[in-house]
Amino acid sequence: MDKQRPIGVFDSGIGGLSVLKQFIRYLPQEDYIYLGDTGRVPYGNKSTDTVRRYSRECAEFLMSKDVKLIVIACNTASSLALETVKEISNVPVIGMIGPAVSAAIRETSNGNIGIIGTRATVSSNSYNEAIKQLDKKSETEVFSKACPLFVPIAEEGWTSHPAARMIAEEYLDEFKAAEVDTLVLGCTHYPLLKQLISEVLPGVTLIDSGEHASVTALRVLAEQGVLVEENPELVSDPHIDFYVTDVASTFFEIARRFLGFEVDSPQIIQLGNQ
Repeated sequence: MDKQRPIGVFDSGIGGLSVLKQFIRYLPQEDYIYLGDTGRVPYGNKSTDTVRRYSRECAEFLMSKDVKLIVIACNTASSLALETVKEISNVPVIGMIGPAVSAAIRETSNGNIGIIGTRATVSSNSYNEAIKQLDKKSETEVFSKACPLFVPIAEEGWTSHPAARMIAEEYLDEFKAAEVDTLVLGCTHYPLLKQLISEVLPGVTLIDSGEHASVTALRVLAEQGVLVEENPELVSDPHIDFYVTDVASTFFEIARRFLGFEVDSPQIIQLGNQ
């Protein structure tokens, strides 16, 4: 496999840009293709069959671009369609749940792990099930909470707004009583709220699924001998091709907020019977 082939990242929208940011941080020498299925977002209110079909179409598009790795930068798709994508993929596939759960089990000291996410992710119980499978001692207690208002707060950039603080206190208060010492940010929007969450839950270790997925990807690519090694003498801006199924008027503003830099205009594509 050619080392120079890009890494493919897809999400139901643009929240997955927080995952892409972590990949650029840990694998800055790689090229990327980002696909946001913005014309069919959100996946969270779709049936399991629909999420699997959408995810398969996203993966097929990335494979047509000759990627060397597929990253499912969406918690809903990771919960419901990881195996579906793996079945059709000719390259390794990494989701959000496994790497985050492994990190949470490693990091917790008292065995009390919190999960926050969208209603769809929390109701899928995928994080809880993954923890049960990996935690052989069965001493871990998992506390889950849906925090749907965190998504619009992150997209509006209200991370330090008094209203955001009030909402965070309401959502996260029960984790204090449960003495949670590790909290999984089970939605790709939530890393933008790290500072706020840390202020509400001081001393709690926050698990960023994108960060741990990127570390997993680094290991996988290295094991396969297709990792582009970092060269300090060749530092340059990351090369990213952006594709979306629709362009919202706020795309560039939100993308800049998530990535920290201006992005090129995305190419609009059509998937399936969109």
